[in-house]
Amino acid sequence: MSAKTHTGPTTGPPPAGPLAGVTVLDLASVGPAARCTRLLADYGADVVKVGPVPSDSGVQIEPAFFAYSGHRGMSRVLLDLKDPAGLEAFLTLAARADVVVESFRPGVADRLGIGYEAVRAANPAVVYCSTSGYGQTGPHAGWAGHDVDYLGVGGFLATSGPRSDGGPPLPGATVADAAAGGMQAALAITAALTGRQKTGEGAYLDVSVADGVLWLMSLTIDEHLATGTDPGPGHDILTGRYACYDAYRAADGRWLAVGAIEHKFFANLCRALGCDRWIDHQLDDAVQDRIRADFAEVFATRRRDDWMAELSGTDTCVAPVLTAAEVASDEQFVHRGVVIEAVHPTEGRFRQLGPLLAGMARPIAPIALPDPSVTDTDRRLVAAGVDSATIDGWRSAGAVA
Repeated sequence: MSAKTHTGPTTGPPPAGPLAGVTVLDLASVGPAARCTRLLADYGADVVKVGPVPSDSGVQIEPAFFAYSGHRGMSRVLLDLKDPAGLEAFLTLAARADVVVESFRPGVADRLGIGYEAVRAANPAVVYCSTSGYGQTGPHAGWAGHDVDYLGVGGFLATSGPRSDGGPPLPGATVADAAAGGMQAALAITAALTGRQKTGEGAYLDVSVADGVLWLMSLTIDEHLATGTDPGPGHDILTGRYACYDAYRAADGRWLAVGAIEHKFFANLCRALGCDRWIDHQLDDAVQDRIRADFAEVFATRRRDDWMAELSGTDTCVAPVLTAAEVASDEQFVHRGVVIEAVHPTEGRFRQLGPLLAGMARPIAPIALPDPSVTDTDRRLVAAGVDSATIDGWRSAGAVA
């Protein structure tokens, strides 16, 4: 369905989920903290994006594409946190929030007067989550970084198959931001909220994305710690040592992912490819190149989808390597309902990934995306007990927008 089309069912907000009634103040714009609050919102939390008051001196950072789902189901307030009135407005909102999420460099939130101690003074039960690349403490705490940096220091890149020039590959997805950072933060927050139900006490959470990468790399790091080995590409099954765990090109130039780790799956694959002679040599290092060559030769005789039509029901652990366009129309994902319709105030109707993790409620009607020109500042401040005259005064001074 093309953009600018406005026919069809009425739009609505995402349905309520298990975090309904939990209010989150989100100080992040992009990165792992924004991934975290996206998850919390999809589980039903009331997420309020706290952004800066626009000024003529600089351009505010916004996602570069209108289809971005990061702000879906969220509201927005604009405050100048460097202005005393803007700071007061934020602390007024924080006094009634359940969770505050920030992603400033270590020390910046404290200098702005919105750090954990300042917020806890207004709200002792708050769950306050600081997300950063390397954590709030340590010799690297002040380093700037992005996804590839955290994958580098956490060992992920060093164990991945090298590029043609021998260097580590770029993974093509923000693995660190999303899994090591955003999911870690969301899990920590929900655990802290559960603990608060028992004790009544809030919590401070120091989320390091680099630490999260170590957790993703625990199989490799634990092996090194226990045995002294230094795993790298080609070290074991997961890093390319064996032909049973690799990718192979089909006749049409598209690829198949093979993950036949268990011997029964490997045996099934060998039989399906007419390579029965290798069944008893799955982990024989001396013949891996020959097995790979035979597999590659056979896979290259047919198109990818023809192979999938034959192998999909044979317990061989073979899957197609899909492009983003193919993913969007894949029958499994369509059946699971992971793609929804959204309506943007200026771009019309289009599809995007919806709430898709376990326990998230699937929307029935197309979801209305927020109008970027509209904020919720006044309503949120009034609900927090601030009178209209005070808000007008703050706005006149440029402290809120």
